[in-house]
Amino acid sequence: MKDFFLAIEDLFVNVLFAPFDALAVLELDNWWSANILSWVFVVIAMVAFVYWMLQLKEHSKNNEEDKSVTSHSYL
Repeated sequence: MKDFFLAIEDLFVNVLFAPFDALAVLELDNWWSANILSWVFVVIAMVAFVYWMLQLKEHSKNNEEDKSVTSHSYL
């Protein structure tokens, strides 16, 4: 059983986390290379947000949403 858990440790430490170790080496060299991945994710999030807002505007313009107040009778 000990070998099983050592194999899992080896998989994660030496294989799956290897790209993160490569990024850690880049961090020491230069600020831009350390933060480029973060900026890529920020740009992807901004594009997704703009796309989502445009979709909401389009559906609102087509009156596809049920805006009736009958969903809660206690109101």
